[in-house]
Amino acid sequence: MSDQPIIRRRQVKTGISDARANNAKTQSQYQPYKDAAWGFINHWYPALFTHELEEDQVQGIQICGVPIVLRRVNGKVFALKDQCLHRGVRLSEKPTCFTKSTISCWYHGFTFDLETGKLVTIVANPEDKLIGTTGVTTYPVHEVNGMIFVFVREDDFPDEDVPPLAHDLPFRFPERSEQFPHPLWPSSPSVLDDNAVVHGMHRTGFGNWRIACENGFDNAHILVHKDNTIVHAMDWVLPLGLLPTSDDCIAVVEDDDGPKGMMQWLFTDKWAPVLENQELGLKVEGLKGRHYRTSVVLPGVLMVENWPEEHVVQYEWYVPITDDTHEYWEILVRVCPTDEDRKKFQYRYDHMYKPLCLHGFNDSDLYAREAMQNFYYDGTGWDDEQLVATDISPITWRKLASRWNRGIAKPGRGVAGAVKDTSLIFKQTADGKRPGYKVEQIKEDH
Repeated sequence: MSDQPIIRRRQVKTGISDARANNAKTQSQYQPYKDAAWGFINHWYPALFTHELEEDQVQGIQICGVPIVLRRVNGKVFALKDQCLHRGVRLSEKPTCFTKSTISCWYHGFTFDLETGKLVTIVANPEDKLIGTTGVTTYPVHEVNGMIFVFVREDDFPDEDVPPLAHDLPFRFPERSEQFPHPLWPSSPSVLDDNAVVHGMHRTGFGNWRIACENGFDNAHILVHKDNTIVHAMDWVLPLGLLPTSDDCIAVVEDDDGPKGMMQWLFTDKWAPVLENQELGLKVEGLKGRHYRTSVVLPGVLMVENWPEEHVVQYEWYVPITDDTHEYWEILVRVCPTDEDRKKFQYRYDHMYKPLCLHGFNDSDLYAREAMQNFYYDGTGWDDEQLVATDISPITWRKLASRWNRGIAKPGRGVAGAVKDTSLIFKQTADGKRPGYKVEQIKEDH
């Protein structure tokens, strides 16, 4: 037996201050949020733009680790679990539809009713006793003003409990104008408004959805945008950051009949701009920015009012695909009653909003989120981060989301991204293909 004394490593974390805003007690109030790496289930999410799913077209996506296939028939969109119950093949990889009311697995011919998801026949085994006794999950769909939303639910979530789409969308104005006055800008439009026109894009972000979501309403990250073209083109002079000045700087909304979320009282005396840092010799002269206000509602939808200009609002979603990828949705909404209004909005979007705002401005956010991913991916970051006063926004959001989410998505099983070292990932990488949101369909060479 060795005479050397046993040396045990101390299990004490060094370098973490007791003064941080997210002490152990605070963290315990948002543990469900920390557990939601794959997102919140039983919520409405954007799936596709209307123009991405033409008549009789089939498209596969993945949200919260749930594979979903969409098909449009006679103008109506249907959504089912994109995983054949026979051997797990994704129906969308090689769309096979023999009738208007069904979709069939291209491998063994298991055929499902679009309305109910029931197994109605098997191409080469039409008398099998399994037929009529099982099926795949269906998902409610709501299509409005050029967007297709899907209610992504657990297999046993009942139809009668599905909430209206409005419960998972940002606060609407002018209905909320008395509750949340906005004297510096007109009422923001909604994607649900009559004559609302939606322009935007969605792309895959490489990082967890929670990191992306918190970036959207982070009042301390203005530094990231100081060199953006639109800031200089509009001759804006931005503060170094924003500090809360009162305990009620954020309004939490927990109404029974409506969205659950929070509104930040920006451009009021509840937040103060930081104009100088003497230690670094930084000073902002002649502050000139754009008046805006941010809010966020479950399952993780950002609204930026009065942005990038009056009568326009920006929405963002950070739709979980896996625990380390999300689909980043950026849309701009404006009410356009006439064809001329629509043409002007389209022109403005093509020549200013998309290149300077959705790309130029928001691309900076994408880089920042990716820079945090390694720190948070293994769970280290959620425990070891040292938050400060300006982080009241993400802390408030985490607590709210922990209380009011309708379910924490379970880690994906038998789906893309559930295993990180599968040979398919290596094959796709070798072929120069990034992980993505949409299913790549099989193309055969004849």
